[in-house]
Amino acid sequence: MSQHQLALLKQYDPQAIADYYRYRPWEALWRSLRIIFSFLGWLLAILLDQWTGQVEKSKLKRASKLREILTKLGPTFIKVGQALSTRPDLIRKDFLEELVKLQDQLPPFDNAIAFRIIEKQLDRTVEEIYQEISPQPVAAASLGQVYKARLRDNGDMVAVKVQRPNLKPILTLDLYLMRLGAKWLAPWLPLNLGHDLTLIVDEFGIKLFEEVDYANEARNAEKFALNFQNNPQVKVPKIYWRYSSDNVLTLEWINGYKLTGTQHLEEAGINTNAIVEIGVTTGLQQLLEFGFFHADPHPGNLFATTDGQMAYIDFGMMDQLDETTKETLVDAVVHLINKDYTDLAKDFVKLGFLTPDIDITPIIPALEDVLGDIMGKSVRDFNFKTVTDRFSELMFEYPFRVPAKFALIIRSVVTQEGLALSVDPNFKIVDIGYPYIARRLLKGESPQLRRRLLEVLFKDGKFQWQRLENMITIARSDGNFDILPTAGLGLQYLMSEEGEFLRRQLLLALIEDDRLHTEEVKRIWELVKDDIKPNQLFNAAMDALANFSRQSAAAFMPAVAALTTEK
Repeated sequence: MSQHQLALLKQYDPQAIADYYRYRPWEALWRSLRIIFSFLGWLLAILLDQWTGQVEKSKLKRASKLREILTKLGPTFIKVGQALSTRPDLIRKDFLEELVKLQDQLPPFDNAIAFRIIEKQLDRTVEEIYQEISPQPVAAASLGQVYKARLRDNGDMVAVKVQRPNLKPILTLDLYLMRLGAKWLAPWLPLNLGHDLTLIVDEFGIKLFEEVDYANEARNAEKFALNFQNNPQVKVPKIYWRYSSDNVLTLEWINGYKLTGTQHLEEAGINTNAIVEIGVTTGLQQLLEFGFFHADPHPGNLFATTDGQMAYIDFGMMDQLDETTKETLVDAVVHLINKDYTDLAKDFVKLGFLTPDIDITPIIPALEDVLGDIMGKSVRDFNFKTVTDRFSELMFEYPFRVPAKFALIIRSVVTQEGLALSVDPNFKIVDIGYPYIARRLLKGESPQLRRRLLEVLFKDGKFQWQRLENMITIARSDGNFDILPTAGLGLQYLMSEEGEFLRRQLLLALIEDDRLHTEEVKRIWELVKDDIKPNQLFNAAMDALANFSRQSAAAFMPAVAALTTEK
């Protein structure tokens, strides 16, 4: 395989990469020596700290030096550092905090080279394509740089993203050496992986190759836009396929403001609280509804527009969750709310954080210790950064590992929370997250969500009136939440064949402990009565009854009769 052929490698293929470099050992040798000498002084300094008892005093300095080394070693190692910043199972806490600061930036490469790449990829001269193009890149990252331009054929303002030259040979050489090192070093490293270290390198390589495929990024952008097509609060740039290729991506130019503080947003007349809410809600939708999520929502990839929209750009790092994973995530949230730590431990097994053969018995009290006080003091004090910090302490004591997919999810959620805090220092993710989850559960739009609602509302066969009150209160904290459509959906479900179990349980709950629970019903009515107008109530009831078939009624009445007879 020639160098040219290696540059054309479409997907990460560790065998093809190994075959190429096996016959070019001198290339691997020189790069290996540079990497080794870059880390050697740092490793010796860490050993010296241990011998002299200076570990605690020097840890921040060593963490900062690690970040500098990774930056100097180039694109692959910058991406490695960013990936490791979400792996508390691999990296200790003080290093994690420093790696989070890694900037995806390098000096720009020469304009003449960038323009030659554009002309070669698009088979036209720069003058033929653009009326004007910025003389220098407006942004330069580790994998490419961006120009602002105006298309000649229609006058549209566009962003032109050009990949760094010879990028894949650089990435493949580093990946080859990392994989080789992982194979030889893994037995000597005190890492709690649950699987071969080379698999982590391969997972990283697959995502990195996806990120440098601009055609794949364009498809991701269009899929993301389709998911939010009915949400006017979300802006996704249009892709200009005619002016795009594997190494050049042309997309709509978006005028907006980075989410790096409040002053410039407020000066532009942007409602910062509304932008934060859009960011968190759309983030939850990506994970729990669509399953297709933006895994790199850093300040350079999110903009607030003067129209009050949240604009997403850069769709190179995306991932997809299957239905089972989405459902298990909702399960985990439900079990966390209910403080069911045994079931939460089982969720961690299903999600791949624990292997199926692990005895979860000693892990349950550890989870309760980590999460109990976080959930117990005040739900408003909950934040993901606190949880991930506490979990990082557990990772070395118990056999937790972070699957690659969830490393991306953790990175996405923690980054979005950090962005929100930079805009609003008093931001609490639960102020938006809890109402969103409560609304989704109360609406019960799918059988899976209805089943999870039942899990929340019933414990040990008894109806939890307080939980229902809490959920309604939380859901109503969003001014856009309308209780009537939700009540209508609930009534339809209650009268359906699927709702038979809930009918029986509710009737039992009303007369539980040989008394009518009128006080609980009255409290719930007090919560919702101000939102319910008589004509709306009538219409909602009629809509529900219209969906209530004669067969459902026939099934419903004997159940009522049977219950009253039992009592």
